[in-house]
Amino acid sequence: MSHASVRVVVADEQRLLRESLCALLDTEPGIEIAGQTGHLADLFTLVARTRPDLVVIDVQMVPADAREATAARLLHGVPCCRVLVLSLLEQPRLVQSLLDVGVHGYLHKSVGYGTVADAVRAQHGTRSHQTVTLPLHRLPPRLAGSGPVSGSELSARELEVLTHAAAALSNRQIAARLGIAEGTVKRHLSNIFEKLDAVSRLDAVNKASSMRLIHPGDTRGTHRLRVAT
Repeated sequence: MSHASVRVVVADEQRLLRESLCALLDTEPGIEIAGQTGHLADLFTLVARTRPDLVVIDVQMVPADAREATAARLLHGVPCCRVLVLSLLEQPRLVQSLLDVGVHGYLHKSVGYGTVADAVRAQHGTRSHQTVTLPLHRLPPRLAGSGPVSGSELSARELEVLTHAAAALSNRQIAARLGIAEGTVKRHLSNIFEKLDAVSRLDAVNKASSMRLIHPGDTRGTHRLRVAT
């Protein structure tokens, strides 16, 4: 590859996605795959050995309390590199905190391959383009501020999940009721906790009830909704 290429390391625990993304990116003009890993413990050793221009990382492989520190270490360590986050997490506060640290983009995994390739290619040279994509809500300008995100930003599906959680249904029962995967229910609950600044199901239900977003005990008809996830 020529020196004009962006040299990339991809870090993602999902092997099929990681290997497929690497295979596709490696065929792109101006992009060279320097390495890949599915283990956080190996990431910094790999970066030190390959000295990439860019690390594409799913922050879900990083403990929640270490995500910003991990990004900062990649951005400002030796060697330093640019960072592009590719993740299923839909947490506006997390996105803003990572942008504040200095990451060069945050892409949700629902985006098409072309968006990822363009975002990677945009990191070539001394100037870079920052890309942010979130599928369910716009990025509010006050993300770094204190206090919970407005409950109006809960998606229709998240309201469904929370209503069933208020009825004491388990994740498995909610998944069966809504026709979605149990892992998707867990993801929605994680997003709900983040948006409402809640620490538990009960806390989220109480806060949503006080905001009149849900009416605990009334799940009539919610299972008939089919909202894109």
